[in-house]
Amino acid sequence: MSRARQNIVVEVTAHPGSPDVNPLDLEELVKTVCKRFEVSNATIGIAIVDDAEFREINSRFLNRKSTSDCLSFDLSEESEPKSGRVFELVVNGDMAVKQAALRGHSSRDELALYVTHALLHNVGFDDSTETRAREMHKIEDEILQQLGYGLVYNNPTKAKRRKRE
Repeated sequence: MSRARQNIVVEVTAHPGSPDVNPLDLEELVKTVCKRFEVSNATIGIAIVDDAEFREINSRFLNRKSTSDCLSFDLSEESEPKSGRVFELVVNGDMAVKQAALRGHSSRDELALYVTHALLHNVGFDDSTETRAREMHKIEDEILQQLGYGLVYNNPTKAKRRKRE
């Protein structure tokens, strides 16, 4: 049985003042998610932006005035499936720093969670119900543990710390 060769291109751009992030770590994360969900040919852009820019993007493309942790866009051409998938992920670096401090882990871990979450949306996951969200968060933590980040979303110690604050 032959396995398809993975052709995944990851492009990371970070807004000045964004949390320190190693693009190679994000590339490994993206490739791990793609491999798990059999995406073998894709270009994935990751934009790490500040809260103001996130709000602007959210307003411009989704007509929402609020902020959030991440957005994901599938820019693939349905008429050209052999050309590969094209995803654009937008993650809120400011929120990652704030949430990481509240949740008791690094902004690197929080950004990895946001990238994983956004990419899971692009491969077909939906967190619109409590059951679906629970399943999605479970898979996020499986992936993040596999890569050495540990439990980021469902860490019971961190959850207890959040309740006390």
